[in-house]
Amino acid sequence: MSSILIIGGSDAGISAALRIKELQPRASVTMLVADAYPNYSICGLPFYLSGEVPDWHQLAHRTLEEIQSAGVTVQLNTRAVEIHPKAHTVVTLSDDWGKGTLDYDRLVIATGSEPVCPPIRGIDERGVFLLHSMGDSFAVAEFLRRHQPRRALIIGAGYIGLEMADALTHRGLAVTLVEQQNTVLPTVDAPMGTVLGHTLATQGIDVRTGVKIDQIEQTGHSLRVLGTLTFDQEVDMVLVVVGVQPVTSLFKQTGLRLGVRGAIPVNRAMATELPDVYAAGDCVETYHRILGTDTYLPLGTTAHKQGRTAGENVVGGTAQFAGTLGTQVVKLFELAVARTGLRDHEAKAAGYAPKTVQCETWDHKAYYPGAQSLTFRITGDTRTGQLLGAQILGHWQASVAKRADLFAMALYHSMTISELMAVDLSYTPPLGSPWDAVQMAAHQWLSEAGKPTD
Repeated sequence: MSSILIIGGSDAGISAALRIKELQPRASVTMLVADAYPNYSICGLPFYLSGEVPDWHQLAHRTLEEIQSAGVTVQLNTRAVEIHPKAHTVVTLSDDWGKGTLDYDRLVIATGSEPVCPPIRGIDERGVFLLHSMGDSFAVAEFLRRHQPRRALIIGAGYIGLEMADALTHRGLAVTLVEQQNTVLPTVDAPMGTVLGHTLATQGIDVRTGVKIDQIEQTGHSLRVLGTLTFDQEVDMVLVVVGVQPVTSLFKQTGLRLGVRGAIPVNRAMATELPDVYAAGDCVETYHRILGTDTYLPLGTTAHKQGRTAGENVVGGTAQFAGTLGTQVVKLFELAVARTGLRDHEAKAAGYAPKTVQCETWDHKAYYPGAQSLTFRITGDTRTGQLLGAQILGHWQASVAKRADLFAMALYHSMTISELMAVDLSYTPPLGSPWDAVQMAAHQWLSEAGKPTD
């Protein structure tokens, strides 16, 4: 009977464990979880802190009992501190029983990511939080309960920063959002970032772009935050959410090379360069389906797929990770913004001849009540007409996410923008148009970009 050890109990680790048990129910699967919260939705933390999800237990994709009932042995509050590939052993450190050693026939590393800690003086002051784990979330929740802060400052206007600005505003705090780039959500084009910034401002959020925070200092019961462009503000709490980096110290100590942004190199079967060792999730490089190369794109959806691939292959399968397109969506107050594929500058760097076209259209027939405007930015290759990427902004109930998914499906199959026009999509006036909004955006690109040339 195979003995399989999984380091990490979040999306990738759980997906690997469950796939193994599906294929080989008698396999011995042990999973090490560094904290007490296996398979919790980190993406759901802003909605717990806003109060929209009142009970943190609801964030569990599966309960511990459900995981164990699948036949997986779970060791909570246990970290792997050393891997010995030749001996096929892992040294562990448990909060309950100290050091130990586990043997494995095959190993899956799914250690995930951790917050980037920027070089800001005073980042360890009381009332300053890096938000990423369940423990981080509980610390923020306790601070909110005990100290009843009135003013919060968020450093970083990416997905989590925006969601936390929404969450804390929902709780009644006055929020300042600081971003080093010139617009919020730098992962979408500036015109969309600008609209999002205006939306934040209409909700009473003080948006400061082009500002780099240098220092945080305690002043009585408050925090004074200092930055470039003479930024100087006094608040009650600070959240630092400027991105994540892979947790790879275990792999690094084996002496093997690390890849993009220090992530673990894997092939599309999720195998590492070590014998019988696989890796998946936020700790690994990710194959990009359009670029045809490896990048670092830590996403929960990707982690699930990679974990399933690794789980299948550790028991003798031949699964291949199909690759990422970087498909993402975020809800901000009444708006949603989504992207998939490449933006113009990314496509240029990859050797394409891109053109990005922006247009606006209705989510369904305008004569039916409740029609919402959607803004599209479509990127295609002017030489071949191939779709390269899409961005969508609109009301969160206007199927922004699902329309982005339609573009993602087209990108997955390397479709041209003309082919997207030919797809047979559903229509009824309350939900769409004879030419769906996606196809109207595609038509606009074809009108402006002209006929593809060789």
